Amino acid sequence: MGRPRTPLLDRERIATTALEIVDERGDFSVPQVAKRLGAQTGSVYHHVDGRDGIVELLRERVAAAIDPATLDLRPWDTALETWARSYRAAFAAHPKAIPLLMTSPVRAPRVLEQYERAVTLLLDAGFDPADVMPLLTALENLVLGSALDLAAPETMWELTASAPTPRLAQALSASSEGRADQAFEVGLTGFMKHARELRAARGQR
Repeated sequence: MGRPRTPLLDRERIATTALEIVDERGDFSVPQVAKRLGAQTGSVYHHVDGRDGIVELLRERVAAAIDPATLDLRPWDTALETWARSYRAAFAAHPKAIPLLMTSPVRAPRVLEQYERAVTLLLDAGFDPADVMPLLTALENLVLGSALDLAAPETMWELTASAPTPRLAQALSASSEGRADQAFEVGLTGFMKHARELRAARGQR
C-alpha cells in the first residue's frame, strides 16, 4: 500500500480530535484519540509529549479564540474588561474542557504570551507587582466559573413541597431569563470596581 497523501497524524488533527472527545465526554485518553484517528497509540506519541502534551494543545486551541487585541485597548480597565468577556466566550464554547485544563500548570507558549500581555497591561497601568497575580487569578475564577455556568440549566433550583422555601420561590419568580449572564455582570462589575479602587490606593502612596 502506498502512503496516504494526507498524513493521519499531526498536532492539529490530534488537538481537534481530543477536543471533540472532551466536548462529548469531559475527558480523553491517548488511546481514544488514536482510535478515532485510525492510528496506533504509539504513533500519537511521536507528535506530542503524551497526555500532558495533548492537554497543552487543547489549552492553546481553546485559548486561541480569546481576542488578544483586547489587551491593546486603552484605558487599562476597558482592556481588562473586554479581555475578560472574550476569555469567557472562548471557554464557554468548550465548558467540559475547563476542569481538565484547570488541573494542570499552564505551559503552552501562546497562552503564556497572552498572560504576559495582561500582566504588562496592569503593571503599565500602575498596579503594584504584588497585586497583579491575585487580580488575574480572581478574574480567571470569575470568567471560568461563569463559562461553566453558561452550560448549566437555566433553572438550577427545583422546589419541592417537602422542603418549603417561600422566599426562594419569591426570588425565583421575580428573576428573568439569562441567569448566568446577569450573574457574570454582577461579578465583573464588582471585580472592576475593586481593581480601580486598588489602583487608586496604590497611586496615593
